[in-house]
Amino acid sequence: MKVRRLGNSGLKVSVVGLGCNNFGMRIDAGQTDAVVNAAIDAGVTLFDTADIYGGTQSEVFLGKALGKRRHEVVLATKFGMRVQEDPKRSGGSRRWIMQAVEDSLRRLGTDYIDLYQHHRPDPDTPVDETLRALDDLVTQGKVRYIGCSNYEGWQIADADWTAAGQSRFVSAQNLYSLLERDVEREILPACEHFGLGFLPFFPLASGLLSGKYRRGEPPPNDSRLAAWGARGQAAMNDANFDRVEALDAWARERGHTILDLAFAWLLGHRVVSSVIAGATTPDQVRANAATASWVLTADEVAEVTALVR
Repeated sequence: MKVRRLGNSGLKVSVVGLGCNNFGMRIDAGQTDAVVNAAIDAGVTLFDTADIYGGTQSEVFLGKALGKRRHEVVLATKFGMRVQEDPKRSGGSRRWIMQAVEDSLRRLGTDYIDLYQHHRPDPDTPVDETLRALDDLVTQGKVRYIGCSNYEGWQIADADWTAAGQSRFVSAQNLYSLLERDVEREILPACEHFGLGFLPFFPLASGLLSGKYRRGEPPPNDSRLAAWGARGQAAMNDANFDRVEALDAWARERGHTILDLAFAWLLGHRVVSSVIAGATTPDQVRANAATASWVLTADEVAEVTALVR
């Protein structure tokens, strides 16, 4: 497993990370334990969760599964979205951040968080207040680095300027895949300019790039797209399948799967530090980790990009 620096920071992470949103929702504590240990054994070091995942159970399950192996990993979590639908337990205010970090530390069973991320911008709180509170957590040693998620390009720029002289965001986490590329307009350039490492989530376009869906066939009952109902059906349109089939053929000609290509293409962008992907079984996490061995040239990245324009 290769590692990369997270932006301009000194923190290094595995190029394939494990998204833990399935813990406590699609898999139980026992299955979580199996997935976490398989990931560590496969060389995955970045584990990404949030206080809202699984109704807070993701942090609990992850902390217990890590156990004595906690210091082998880079533990990332998030705050800011409503915890258990309580509007008082959300946002980027100092009041909530100071409570949220203590709650996450307790659930994770650790005394520090490697990467603490603002899950989404809070229009009711000045970013200066959020950043000052996070800087205090870094000074206290409860948090090592801070990052953002679902920020727009201008918000990344504004936060970096505002943080002058104190802890700044070292990462940005947003939706990005071969089929969903909106971040290329402003967010990726902002990350490159201000030195943030980019962490794509849903790199397989909610499964469309996994190879398990077929044109004209309903999604598997246990799949994310099936759970999304009409929204999932809408994603399975002819235009997307035209792209998926072209990508699948390109990968197969080179002895790889479309899943391999989905990861390799993202990692072909230098601003990407790690690709975060969920898994519900040890086999899935091992398959994701194995994709790190395929490195695309710049010309190959451009060729693949042309297939999905």
